[in-house]
Amino acid sequence: MSEEAQSQAKAPENDKLPTEEQILEALKVVKDPEIPINVVDLGLIYGVKVNPNGIVDIDMTLTAIGCPVQDMIKADAELAVMRVPGVKGVNVDFVWSPPWTPAKMSEEGKKQLRMFGYNV
Repeated sequence: MSEEAQSQAKAPENDKLPTEEQILEALKVVKDPEIPINVVDLGLIYGVKVNPNGIVDIDMTLTAIGCPVQDMIKADAELAVMRVPGVKGVNVDFVWSPPWTPAKMSEEGKKQLRMFGYNV
């Protein structure tokens, strides 16, 4: 195999597109400051789309419309996802339908919330 063919066969790691699972795992570092549970386990992530160009589109919601920390959560989500190899950009879109309820939480999120004294 020629040297050029070998270099093409070994695509750089950051040219691989990330998976939805990798994006969700990265988002687990993003926490709602009022409810110290990550946005994934809170059930705030409604959709993740990894586009062929490496741009990741995220549909998410918050526990309440008019949340005062919306901009901070958005910035934290963008920074967390940009750290994933292969991500070229991030678009976070807040959606309000369907509205968030505690029923959207993962079992892990409910367990954590119970540890804080909430009955879910």
